[in-house]
Amino acid sequence: MSSVAEIRVFAEQIRLETIKEIATYGVGHIGGSMSVVELMAVLYGSELRHDPTNPSWEDRDRFVMSKGHAGPVVYATLALRGYFPLEELSTLNQNGTRLPSHCDRLKTPGIDMTAGSLGQGASAAAGMAYAGKILGKEFYTYTVLGDGESNEGQVWELALFAPHHKLSRLIAFTDYNKQQLDGATKDILDLGDMGAKYEAFGWHTQVVDGHDIEALLSAIREAKADERPSMIILNTIKGNGFKFAEERFPNHSLSFNMDGIADSLEIVEKRLADAKAKLEEEKGGIN
Repeated sequence: MSSVAEIRVFAEQIRLETIKEIATYGVGHIGGSMSVVELMAVLYGSELRHDPTNPSWEDRDRFVMSKGHAGPVVYATLALRGYFPLEELSTLNQNGTRLPSHCDRLKTPGIDMTAGSLGQGASAAAGMAYAGKILGKEFYTYTVLGDGESNEGQVWELALFAPHHKLSRLIAFTDYNKQQLDGATKDILDLGDMGAKYEAFGWHTQVVDGHDIEALLSAIREAKADERPSMIILNTIKGNGFKFAEERFPNHSLSFNMDGIADSLEIVEKRLADAKAKLEEEKGGIN
C-alpha cells in the first residue's frame, strides 16, 4: 500500500472484520484488539515484509503478538491480506477452528509464535532477532507487548538482553492503552515513565499516538535507521473506534452479538466509508 489513505482504509476494514469475528462467537478480547488496529494496518499494509502465498518464507520479517489474546485482530489482518479465506473468521474459537482465542503458530497460517502466557513473546522475539543476527539475515522482528503484560519479568529480561546483543533489527511496541484485565494499569502496578525506562536500558525509544497512521509510519522508519533495538510506546485507547467497547470499563473481554451492537457497528461502517471516499478523492476518482 503506497499511501496513508490506503492504509487508513485497511485499518477500518480490520476494525470491522475483527468486531464481526468476535460478535459471531459472542465473546472475546475486543478492547486490546481495537487498540492496535492502526498498528496492524501499518505493519501488514506497508512496513512488514511478508508473503501470504508462502507464510514460512525464510526471509520474511517476523511478527510476535506477545499479548496473544489480541489474536482476533491478527486473524482479521491476515485474512484481509489473503493468508486464508475471510469467511474463516466466523469460526473463531470454535471446535476444529484454525483460529483459537490466542495466537497459535501450529494452527494459523502467518502466525510466528504461539502466545498465551504473557511475557513469553518478549523472549521469543528476542530469540528470533538474535538468531537472525547470528545467521546474517536481514529480516526484522516486530513484537507487540501489552502495558499490563509489562508487569511480567520476562519483558524486563528482554529490555536488558536486546541492547546487550545489539539487536538493531528488533522493533518492539508497547500498547499503552492504560488498562489490563483487572482495571487500570496505574492502579494495579504503575509503569511510570516507560520511555525513560527503555532509554536507560539502551533502547532507541519513541512515544507516539498509536492511532495516528502517519506517526506510526514515521516512527517505524526512524527505528529502522537506528543501530539500537527500538521500543515504540503507543499511546492508545482500549476499544478504540468501537463505541460499545469504549464506553465500558474495564473492557478487556466483552460479550456481545451483532444484534446488540447495531449503533456502534454503524459508526464503524461510516468510518470505513469515509476512508474509502477519502482514498477515491486522493486518486481523483470523484467527478
